[in-house]
Amino acid sequence: MFGRLIPTEKTDPELAPFRPGIVFGFFNAPAWQIGIGTPMVLFCEQLGASPFQVGLAYSFVFLLTPIQILATALLPRYGFKKVMLGGWGIRSIFLLIPVWLAIVVPRWGVEPWMASVLVGSVFGFCVFRTVGASAIMPFLYSILPPKARGRYFGSDQFASGVAGVGTLLICAGLFAVLPIYTALLVQYGIALFSSYMSFMALRKLPDAPNPPPVRLLQLIKDTPRHMFSPSPFRHYLWLAVAYAVLSTPIPPFLAYYLKAGPQLTAGQIMGFEVLRFSGVIVAAAFIRRRIDQSGARPFFLLTMVLYVGVGVFWWGYLEGRLGGLTVIYAAYFVLGLAAACWTIANLNYVAQVVEEENRALMVAVFGAVTACSGGLSPILWGIVLKSESEGGATIDVNIFQLFFLFVIAGVVVLSSLLAKLSEGKDSGVESLVIGNAIFRPFRAATYLTSLIDLRSLSPATKSDETSADDG
Repeated sequence: MFGRLIPTEKTDPELAPFRPGIVFGFFNAPAWQIGIGTPMVLFCEQLGASPFQVGLAYSFVFLLTPIQILATALLPRYGFKKVMLGGWGIRSIFLLIPVWLAIVVPRWGVEPWMASVLVGSVFGFCVFRTVGASAIMPFLYSILPPKARGRYFGSDQFASGVAGVGTLLICAGLFAVLPIYTALLVQYGIALFSSYMSFMALRKLPDAPNPPPVRLLQLIKDTPRHMFSPSPFRHYLWLAVAYAVLSTPIPPFLAYYLKAGPQLTAGQIMGFEVLRFSGVIVAAAFIRRRIDQSGARPFFLLTMVLYVGVGVFWWGYLEGRLGGLTVIYAAYFVLGLAAACWTIANLNYVAQVVEEENRALMVAVFGAVTACSGGLSPILWGIVLKSESEGGATIDVNIFQLFFLFVIAGVVVLSSLLAKLSEGKDSGVESLVIGNAIFRPFRAATYLTSLIDLRSLSPATKSDETSADDG
């Protein structure tokens, strides 16, 4: 098991030089899971943040995808490692703010400005996380030998999965045994340490040659055409936008409601997150072996069935007709299954509808449009979900019920449209790759926003270096 998690010269000599990349993936998981995941949502609720503020904080990672595209344009000039280290190094600074808040709140009490400060720190974290993320996938493709990529990403996903489950279990345990602000202090300390360790791991990787100039102006020029001109790409793009709008608000507002409404403990809510992450892992293991044979459409439809189940359960829960911790655990597991089903099918199908000569550009358009659209949804729902009642839950239960009815109706309509998608199972088109981001299905689209075609990248050989020296 250890050899698979951390390749050595003995277990995998070809992959061993790139072991720091797997170490990066392992430590990066706690940094983002705490910094922009459910612990952040629970911290916001504890500080009295409104649903709008929670939706805004959760949406930053989606709304900043245009910056990720712009950051791609920095790679030809500054190189992969400078951009990655700059972005991921500076993001660590913004984790100091929630650490400070967790220290001072027990002494000062909750002040009205504190929630806004926390939301602002999430914005700063996401800005520089976005800069670093713009380089990671093309960088890895530039340094990894083609024959070792599959093993690398398999090990990377395994390491990230172990770290992800471990982080959620640790957070749940800390919330269960410590006062909430002490637990948050320890968790953000873990996130800060993990962010530092992931930065140091990146420094140990070899650099790669700078990529050729990207077509940023062409992206600006061609984006409206790809979005609105009739084509299979446009048709699927707007179906994916609809999915993003329906699904993105579910995780943050569930955690927020369960803490503010029925007042479940933070430890219980993190336990639910363990089941959601487990659903993602199970779906990833099951679907990837079958999607090439069955095609994407059956898994799109399976996703819709699962989301209908999620919507019906939570509507019934809010109505008081369904309940119990065991059933909530099951609902979170199904939510993870649904999100991962969509993500894997989506990566398969997008590759079929983009033009081969404009593949990187069209994939970037797809990622940016779907991510930004999904990011707007929690903000808009956050505005209408705020409760006006004094002393009650800060989320309007009646509106939250309407939200799930909206999800159910939207999914039913979307499923009828997805059922009509045409696809060639034997097209031979290679699915898109996002590495261990498959374990972040709700924001997987943000990893598609790059103007660099990964298939054009490969490590420089000795003959290449000799030719360059001769030139």
